[in-house]
Amino acid sequence: MSLRNFLRTYFSSNREMRQAIKNIFGFYPGNIFLYKQAFRHRSASLHHKSGSRINNERLEYLGDAVLGVVVADYLFRRFPFENEGFLTEMRSKIVSRSSLNKLSNKLGLKDFMHFSNADVRQMKSVGGDAFEACVGALYLDKGYHFTRKIIIKRIVEVHFDLEQLVQSEISYKSKIIEWAQKTKKDYRFQVLSENTVNNRKQFKVAAIIEDKMIAEAFGYTIKGAENLAAEKAWNLLSVN
Repeated sequence: MSLRNFLRTYFSSNREMRQAIKNIFGFYPGNIFLYKQAFRHRSASLHHKSGSRINNERLEYLGDAVLGVVVADYLFRRFPFENEGFLTEMRSKIVSRSSLNKLSNKLGLKDFMHFSNADVRQMKSVGGDAFEACVGALYLDKGYHFTRKIIIKRIVEVHFDLEQLVQSEISYKSKIIEWAQKTKKDYRFQVLSENTVNNRKQFKVAAIIEDKMIAEAFGYTIKGAENLAAEKAWNLLSVN
């Protein structure tokens, strides 16, 4: 490819990215390279001459922290008379991996991702990871106050029904799965026993992390027992 054609393609892709950011988040980016990095999955890392790998993982780390602070601050002001437990659970419902994955799909972020192959593209967590990386890029590009405004006005108040979230129950199994994925821990839920109590089947299920049983619980369905065991495990992990 000639230099002229290369530059034409390069800057054309930048224009497309700028317009995509404008369509999704409502502003034109300053440093476009931050956002291009936010959409680069680790499987498609670029290799710098220093030996470091260029992908979206560092931006994801930063975006996760910024998003957590913005949402916590927003909920603190939005619900002035609610206790810490309520605020923590509401924040978890908004910034959970499953919630961010759904949000990413709704925003169409996967369309801009760079992957090494199609199999990686199908991984459930890449969408939520990309969204957090975009928040990290936005923070570095525009600063905290602008980032806070975009998250609240373009994301939380548009894509989340807070009244519905208040009524919804939290899935502790999802929280355990999300935590395990983030910390790269092996996890599983194992049925330990199945008995009949008062003519109803009752299941005993254990939450196991890194081959260590963290908690166990009983339930009349496997799913119910799993969530109870997950809640016990989550409470222990939160303490630690």
